[in-house]
Amino acid sequence: MSTPVLDVRGLAYAYPDGHQALFGVDLHVHRGERVALLGPNGAGKTTLVLHLNGILTAGAGSVTVDGLPVEKEHLREIRRRVGVVFQDPDDQLFLGSVRADVAFGPANLGIKGAELERRVTSALEQVGMAEFADRPPHHLSFGQRRRVAVATVLAMEPEILVLDEPSSNLDPASRRELADILRSLDVTVLMVTHDLPYALELCPRSVILSDGSVVADGPTRALLTDDSLMAAHRLELPFGFDPRAVGERP
Repeated sequence: MSTPVLDVRGLAYAYPDGHQALFGVDLHVHRGERVALLGPNGAGKTTLVLHLNGILTAGAGSVTVDGLPVEKEHLREIRRRVGVVFQDPDDQLFLGSVRADVAFGPANLGIKGAELERRVTSALEQVGMAEFADRPPHHLSFGQRRRVAVATVLAMEPEILVLDEPSSNLDPASRRELADILRSLDVTVLMVTHDLPYALELCPRSVILSDGSVVADGPTRALLTDDSLMAAHRLELPFGFDPRAVGERP
């Protein structure tokens, strides 16, 4: 198989208070994959994600993105390559219009003029929000704001899109619309989620993190139908949802 676009090796991290959050995590994601990162609260998922674009730096081990080490001297380029969409879209939307928010990241890279406009237009079209370009973000619904938050990251033309709980607080229609958008994107996706049906729908592969270690890595359907594995790591499917009965998705 090709060299991973995201390569985490032996990653360990302890917070200043002494809490050890990660213990020798290995994670390899290849270009074009869509991978779900699953696990109970406190498993270390957020800590891991914060290492992927250098918000946190490893106590031990390494993280590379397309061969580039996640280290201080490379952070500008790493943060272009790894786009993180946070759980709360209001953490990413703070300007007076949708257009300004989506332009903010690439403009900070020095992109101007026609190229900046192309990136903004393309990103908004990819998430179905082009007609809202001149609207203030706070006038949009929560689902629309989440789509604009995705667009702010897509405008950076990242190699990896990291999504933190993308389906949380969405109504069923918004949840489906976002799923359709994520399926259509030509980008590597790492999705942190407690929404196990969403993981099955969108991500052929899943990784389970528990107590700071990777405890399973394989086809999402196989993991979700392993009753002992699910029980051991406090992962529960919604009442009445049977992964065995769900058809395969591309």
